[in-house]
Amino acid sequence: MDEERALYVVRAGEAGAIERVLRDYSDKHRATFKFESTDEDKRKKLCEGIFKVLVKDVPTTCQVSCLEVLRILSRDKKVLVPVTTKENMQILLRLAKLTESDDSLEKVSEFPVIVESLKCLCNIVFNSQMAQQLSLELNLAAKLCNLLRKCKDRKFINDIKCFDLRLLFLLSLLHTDIRSQLRYELQGLPLLTQILESAFSIKWTDEYESAIDHNGPPLSPQETDCAIEALKALFNVTVDSWKVHKESDSHQFRVMAAVLRHCLLIIGPTEEKTEELHSNAVNLLSNVPVSCLDVLICPLTHEETAQEGTTLDEQPSDKTAEKETVLKNNTMVYNGMNMEAIHVLLSFMEKRIDKGSSYREGLTPVLSLLTECSRAHRNIRKFLKDQVLPPLRDVTNRPEVGSTVRNKLVRLMTHVDLGVKQIAAEFLFVLCKERVDSLLKYTGYGNAAGLLAARGLLAGGRGDNWYSEDEDTDTEEYKNAKPNINLITGHLEEPMPNPIDEMTEEQKEYEAMKLVNMLDKLSRRADVKDLHQDGG
Repeated sequence: MDEERALYVVRAGEAGAIERVLRDYSDKHRATFKFESTDEDKRKKLCEGIFKVLVKDVPTTCQVSCLEVLRILSRDKKVLVPVTTKENMQILLRLAKLTESDDSLEKVSEFPVIVESLKCLCNIVFNSQMAQQLSLELNLAAKLCNLLRKCKDRKFINDIKCFDLRLLFLLSLLHTDIRSQLRYELQGLPLLTQILESAFSIKWTDEYESAIDHNGPPLSPQETDCAIEALKALFNVTVDSWKVHKESDSHQFRVMAAVLRHCLLIIGPTEEKTEELHSNAVNLLSNVPVSCLDVLICPLTHEETAQEGTTLDEQPSDKTAEKETVLKNNTMVYNGMNMEAIHVLLSFMEKRIDKGSSYREGLTPVLSLLTECSRAHRNIRKFLKDQVLPPLRDVTNRPEVGSTVRNKLVRLMTHVDLGVKQIAAEFLFVLCKERVDSLLKYTGYGNAAGLLAARGLLAGGRGDNWYSEDEDTDTEEYKNAKPNINLITGHLEEPMPNPIDEMTEEQKEYEAMKLVNMLDKLSRRADVKDLHQDGG
């Protein structure tokens, strides 16, 4: 009945009546995602009627009402079949300012129409294969990049940027060819990186360092959503970037990694949004060539050190003191390097472990990232070793028992999901410089057996990668307990009492004779077996 009434007014009514009836329809069906099949034909005709209204000279408010209803109806794939034509797509592109013209975004009154048109295009492209093919024919990716360039530095049109980026993400997700076009022809990597810079209001203090205001306000919901969409689009654009070797590309990836470091050190409007923001940053960092991830850490500046009342020249000369993890001005510092971003990644990883579900999707990306960072960058590995595998003191409990990060990771080494247990074991193995004896010390042979068997290292040794030769120093507590540590379980076991000590002389003699008789029987059986084998 709603479709029939709306269709009647759209076909015969004037702009004001059309706007009113469509606004009522939109209000009633705003949360509708499943439609009755009996009214399918009416919904198709309503879509066709709306497109006919959109080509007319009607007020902006009427256009918005038309587009809102079209967005709702485009959730139904069956309805889109007859209405997804080149002509109708071009109508939406014109309304979304996705044309070849150089029109600037000056008329604020047009912004709602642009946003609603982009929302409709997102639904239609996602739900219609015909629309996906037409997007290629109409070169939609290039038009979206052109619109982004018009509004990349303007904060008051975040909604336009957000849905432009969402549509760009969908296109690059559905068409692998578009990823290459975005990367090379359309220069999508620097463009999307600049969008992120704008969303985060980054102020650069050095080539790859940005100023972080720990006391500043969180990102607004609009800025956060815009950043998340840009991160998702960048992920598709850079999905094969680990193969990069050109120097110019390395610079661009270092800039992007520096922006992502900034992203990890800020917060969104809610805890959930912050986690979503950081999750997408982790996914994107996994696409960055590992050699470019050195920008995630940086040396302390003279200003940062002076705030502590010392200068860089006055830092302790003792190497052990230099390498301790300390907290300076709420900043994690290790060996004179700012480790804030790595500490955020470690905390993010632990939160994902604590969730206890969706490990493959939620946990393995950050574990893989930390593993590769540790393998390639010595300072990152040593910092993570200090945090995850500190010197052993109490070995009375099994390695998998407890609430430390080490305990949690060791428990994952026997997880039912093969991929999860492999990456958890690999991370700990890399922190141990791929030395079997060091890994067994922290995990026990039973937990490490799967990794060692896969690597062919059950007999000991080390992996194929080269690491520095500095050795771990054992604590006095560990050295004293080491002779009584069970290598299989990895924890201290009290010596078992000798049962012979409590026997009388007669019992000892009786047990000795039983042993002699058993050995005699075994010897006789062996002789009979040899006789049969010789054919006797």
